[in-house]
Amino acid sequence: MWTFNIVEIVSAFLVLFAIIDVTGSVPIFLNLKSQDKTIHPEKAALYSLIILVGFLFIGEWILKLFQLDVSAFAVAGAVVLLILSIEMIFGVEIFKNDNTNPDNSSTLFPVVFPLIAGPGSFTTLLSMRAEYHTLNIIIAVILNLIIVYLVLRYLDLVKRILGESGAYILRKFFGVILMAIAVKLLTSNLSTLIATVNGATA
Repeated sequence: MWTFNIVEIVSAFLVLFAIIDVTGSVPIFLNLKSQDKTIHPEKAALYSLIILVGFLFIGEWILKLFQLDVSAFAVAGAVVLLILSIEMIFGVEIFKNDNTNPDNSSTLFPVVFPLIAGPGSFTTLLSMRAEYHTLNIIIAVILNLIIVYLVLRYLDLVKRILGESGAYILRKFFGVILMAIAVKLLTSNLSTLIATVNGATA
């Protein structure tokens, strides 16, 4: 469980990096900033670490407690991602921020969940537990969250490099990409969920 293995760390890091895809989420973060939403990089990294590591240990138990499986959870998360993509593409606001916090923060939602610690990350963590030692998974999570922190910390620099027009184009483009990811996540897990339900009722 606590065996250090550099190969496992690199492998788990690459898988999580592809799933979290913080660089691909930059247009989403910029979109939130354009709506005068506040993102705290250190809080986002810390909250994500707590949620991901916590889910690594008790995620399967939590889902069983509510009589849910991973497919049902992934479908719910895919719907949230789909709505976020609609906001980006059509420039509409669906998620109304009713938070009374004066800094109008979007750190916890939607940055931490579902963009960083979302259904894809949760599903991946549960899958990796069967293949990798827990210590190596935790190290891979920490390394990924360091990158998350750096991207969020220097988001204004990224915005200045892109410019307003570049940020606008990327926002629309990655909105379509995010929608495609959400649809893929939705359809693949929905079919599994329906097969599970049909098997249970048969």
